[in-house]
Amino acid sequence: METEYKGTNKLIIGIVFGVITFWLFAQSMVNIVPAVQTDLGVSLSILNVAISLTALFSGMFIVVAGGLADRMGRKKVTYVGLILSVIGSLCLVLANGSVLLVAGRILQGLSAAAIMPATIALMKEYFEGAERQRALSYWSIGSWGGSGLCSFFGGVIATSIGWKWIFVISIVFTLLAMWLMKDTPESRAQTEGKFKFDYGGLGIFIITMLALNVFITQGADFGWTSPLTITLAVVTIIGIYGFIKYENNREHALIDFKMFKNKPYTGATISNFLLNAVAGTLIVANTYVQIGRGFSSFQSGMLTLGYLAAVLGMIRVGEKIMQRTGARNPMLWGTTLTLIGVAVMGLTFLPDLLYTITVFGGFILFGLGLGMYATPSTDTAVSHAPENKVGEASGVYKMASSLGNAFGVAISATVYSTVMLYFSVEVAATAGIITNVIFAILSLLSIMFFVPKDSGSSPNVRPSVRVNPAKQS
Repeated sequence: METEYKGTNKLIIGIVFGVITFWLFAQSMVNIVPAVQTDLGVSLSILNVAISLTALFSGMFIVVAGGLADRMGRKKVTYVGLILSVIGSLCLVLANGSVLLVAGRILQGLSAAAIMPATIALMKEYFEGAERQRALSYWSIGSWGGSGLCSFFGGVIATSIGWKWIFVISIVFTLLAMWLMKDTPESRAQTEGKFKFDYGGLGIFIITMLALNVFITQGADFGWTSPLTITLAVVTIIGIYGFIKYENNREHALIDFKMFKNKPYTGATISNFLLNAVAGTLIVANTYVQIGRGFSSFQSGMLTLGYLAAVLGMIRVGEKIMQRTGARNPMLWGTTLTLIGVAVMGLTFLPDLLYTITVFGGFILFGLGLGMYATPSTDTAVSHAPENKVGEASGVYKMASSLGNAFGVAISATVYSTVMLYFSVEVAATAGIITNVIFAILSLLSIMFFVPKDSGSSPNVRPSVRVNPAKQS
């Protein structure tokens, strides 16, 4: 007789180690640009492309990986992601030019696409109630905490022992994750009929996302009214419309838009996309204090330490508030704190010392807000996902994270650089910050409109099929 498996702390640690291979190690690339450029002799444009590819490929393939996890097995897809992480990190360690650099970054993106939805689905499968909320809190610590630490961590490692050691350490953590998860039984969704992969939907989605990314990042260089830029915009609009029409008419769609009939899931996913877009604040604020205020890269990184501490400190607090009041309140309060924290960074007319104090305080509020929001939002999405599509629904939710981050940074950087062509650096920074304030306001509105007051974990969670490893062929 099969023993009912319950999640353990060992599984949680293994999953967190897997999650930080992207959010901590892969994302550390944003703060080691000069070191990588000097060491590999690649151009800045190639390096910027390599940096952006990871989040972009993660966002494009995460839903595919989530759907495959439901069908093939969530542990199996997690392991595929971890193996890709090892290979991608090895490419970067062995890189002596642009080829392995770009290949490694793409593999890291595909790795994140596999790991994120599959591990969330494993946590829903093997943890229930308050224990699941605790597990998701630690997942959020790996994600939000890793993203908060990556800039500082990357700078310290690159300065002390060399940037390639970041990815050597990443390999070690990946192997530890695989070992810690090895005794976890396989988990699959209960599905009917033969699985048919939606190649057409994936093709339309990739073309659309690439066109949108190039439009945002290269539009200013091409000229906003140039034929190429206009063509990219048209391709994006037609692609979005065509993708929705195509998916609605398919039985085995890449994204099942019927999931969005569930308002709490929709609110969590949209607000997650928009609040991740607020990450553009990091590039605007860090660039401005270096160019406009004469900070070094190390000094600008120090400004974000309060953000890191606040995120890590508030994630469990957000979980506890959710258990007392439901998910809506901490999601609203967290987004409001983030909005205020971002807004005060736009006060570029303040003198040096006062502005430095204001930015440091703004980053703390930013981190407090994200930390409070993280677990309630994730739990809302997971709890209201269809039982036979937890991996796919988690994939859509985390796609919102990756694409929100990628496009938020791209849009903020574009606004900043475009405004600076015509106005002062202070005006450009304020414009870039206002862009992120708008993202935060829209996130707040999406929570208010979609997430009901009594939202929280679904009380009647029917477990999906758990497969006894001994019975697998």
